[in-house]
Amino acid sequence: MDLKGLNIGYCICGSFCTLKDSLEQMKNIIKLGGKITPVMSYSVLSTDTRFGSADFFIDSVQNICGEKIITTIEDAEPIGPKNLTDIMIVAPCTGNTLAKLNRGIVDTPVLMAVKAHIRNNKPVLLALATNDALGANLENIGGLINKKNFYFVPFGQDDYEKKPKSMIADFEKIPEAIIAAIKGQQIQPILKNAE
Repeated sequence: MDLKGLNIGYCICGSFCTLKDSLEQMKNIIKLGGKITPVMSYSVLSTDTRFGSADFFIDSVQNICGEKIITTIEDAEPIGPKNLTDIMIVAPCTGNTLAKLNRGIVDTPVLMAVKAHIRNNKPVLLALATNDALGANLENIGGLINKKNFYFVPFGQDDYEKKPKSMIADFEKIPEAIIAAIKGQQIQPILKNAE
C-alpha cells in the first residue's frame, strides 16, 4: 500500500480510549509515505485522563508528524483556500463531532479543518468512536453516509453487552480506507462483525 505524495489532514477528537490507536495509524501513514498535517480538538489539547496527559498526546503527535499541530479555528481556516490537503481524516471522530459535521456546525479547529477542506470537493474519512452511535447519533451516521465526500472507516459494536449503543472504527483499516476514499469509494463492508 502506497500513500506517497498524499497530503493528509489528520484530526484528533476526544475519544481518549482510542487515542493511542490513532497515534499508531499516524505512524503507519507516515511509514507508507503520507505527509500529515495534524489538527486537535480543544478537549484533546487540554484534558488529562487515565489514558494519558494532554501534553503526552501533543508531544507524541508533533514527534510523529514533524509538524506543528493546528490548534485554533483561525489556523484551520486556510486549509481550504490554500488547498493544503488531499484527504481529511477525523480519527477518532466522537459523537459530538459527528453530530456537528452533519449539521454544519463549526466551533472547533477540527470542524473548521473539515469545513475548509471540503470546500475543495475532496474526501473526508471518519473513524467513529462514540458510545451513542446506535442511539442519538444513528441519524448523524446516516446523514453523513448520504452526504457527498464523506466516507467511513469500517466500524462495529465494541462491547455489545456492557455498551450496546457504542460503536468504534477498526483503526487498522485507516490506510485501506484512505485509498478507497481518494478514489471516491466507500470501503466495504462498512459494518464489521461484533466481537
